[in-house]
Order: sequence, then C-alpha cells, then structure tokens
Amino acid sequence: MKILLPVDGSANSTRCAKYLVKHWPANASVTLVNVDAPLRESIAGRLDTGSIAEFHLENGRAALKGASRILAKAGHLHDERMLVGDPASEIARLAKQGRFDLIVMGSHGRGLVKSLFLGSVVIKVLSHSLVPVLVVH
Repeated sequence: MKILLPVDGSANSTRCAKYLVKHWPANASVTLVNVDAPLRESIAGRLDTGSIAEFHLENGRAALKGASRILAKAGHLHDERMLVGDPASEIARLAKQGRFDLIVMGSHGRGLVKSLFLGSVVIKVLSHSLVPVLVVH
C-alpha cells in the first residue's frame, strides 16, 4: 500500500505519524510531503531565487523532521518530498500522479467549535482528490 502523509511540523503531523506507525505495517510505502506556500510577491520580489529556494528548503526540512523521526524510530522506511504551492492542490496532484492508495492527514480543526470543523486544507483535499483521504483528528 502506498500512503501519502502530508506534514507541516505541527502536533497534528506528529499525531498522524504516530497513528500510521500504530495502524499500518512497516512494509507500507510511505511518502512524507510538505507543501510550503509561496512567498507573497511583495516579499519574493525583494529576494533572489537562491534565497527563496533556501527559505522553502529550511521550512520543508523543519516540517518533515518530527514525522520522519517517528517513522524511522518505528522502522518504517519512507521517502520525503518538499513542494511549493497551494498545499491542497499540490497534495491532491501528488497523490494522483504518484498513484497513492491513501492520503492520511491531520485536521487542525480551527474554529469556534473545534470538534465540528476540519481544517481548510483537509476540506480542499477531500473535495479535489480522487485518492481516499483518512482524516486523523
């Protein structure tokens, strides 16, 4: 089984990685992905291409670190991807192009009544992805 695990370095990402370790066999093919939002033009216009690339690389490494450590400690081999763009669109695109069987995502559940709302990225992935999505809350 090919599983795509989008992470952002949050406690939700950690919870998803732990869920994955507990509920899937170590031989599942897991890809961690971090999608960093592009810099606003007002900021990007003041930086050179190398600085922008370094910024996204540092953000991606930081976001992947916790989940990667959890999977490695449990013996789950995995690979990592770092992308820049709209997170929901890039996650759905990668899941389809990579022929993943499942996307496992955490929901921040931000809102007045946290337990009733999924995060906006999760909602967008659910509405755009042809690949099944498991939401860990």
